Amino acid sequence: MNIASLRMFCRVVDEGSMSKAARLSFVSQPAVTKQIRQLENRYGTLLFDRMDGKMTLSKAGEVLYSYAKDIIEADNTSFQAIQEILGEHEHKIQVGASPTIGEYLLPGMLGAFKKHHQEMNFRLWVGNTPYILSKLEENEIDIALVESGVKDPNYKVQKFAEDDLILVTSHHHRWKGKEFIEVDELKEEKIIWREKNSGTRELVELALREYMMLEQMDYAMELGSIQSIKSAVEAELGISILPRITVLKELKYNILREVKIKDFSIKRALWIVQKKRRFKKSAEIYFEQFLQSRI
Repeated sequence: MNIASLRMFCRVVDEGSMSKAARLSFVSQPAVTKQIRQLENRYGTLLFDRMDGKMTLSKAGEVLYSYAKDIIEADNTSFQAIQEILGEHEHKIQVGASPTIGEYLLPGMLGAFKKHHQEMNFRLWVGNTPYILSKLEENEIDIALVESGVKDPNYKVQKFAEDDLILVTSHHHRWKGKEFIEVDELKEEKIIWREKNSGTRELVELALREYMMLEQMDYAMELGSIQSIKSAVEAELGISILPRITVLKELKYNILREVKIKDFSIKRALWIVQKKRRFKKSAEIYFEQFLQSRI
């Protein structure tokens, strides 16, 4: 079987058209059509239905697509395994991380890792958890680092760190002289939220709901990034509950202030997610061990 034809078939499916697949593969559209025809001849059936200028997978095409992805992954993995044996592999690891980890935690960790593995090179993607997991599923990254637990039997999931979410105010806020506040005092202030469906926001809302405080909160605004929230809090537009790792610098230099809430805490684990594979690159093994050693 021609692996190249299967790769092209999957690319056509993923891109939704032969012309896009041809353009991304730097070949002509007739060359793509020829490869698809070869597969259709091999299986004795059409892999795409063509109606009104639109192309969709046939039933046979849907079945082949799932097998083709597995075959391509096995081909890539076997090649990497042989390269490791021959000593010709590239010392590179591809990591995907959710925003809090990728922007605030990972840079320092990569610096510490590189001190002991100077030959290693990294490529980093940052995005929300569904986006990062899609990269992992498509084998575009080796390791995903995310803020929410993943329940999928196809993945190996391990905790590598823990963080807590804390209440932050401007440095000169009226609560600055208090050792702590009561949870019901939160309703006296306007709260600045992350956007809906943010993992951080979901945790905060869950905790406030348990204290029957969520409906009593006065919403100031919703912002799409932690950096914009920190700036808004500094400008005294409201208060917020944010991951500690994202405000360490602001707390150190008295830009923001942590205010403790009596008998109220939000903790969360940070997770390593990997595909269950027969073979792992040595770079992936070393980085996984490094992350585990920091717990």
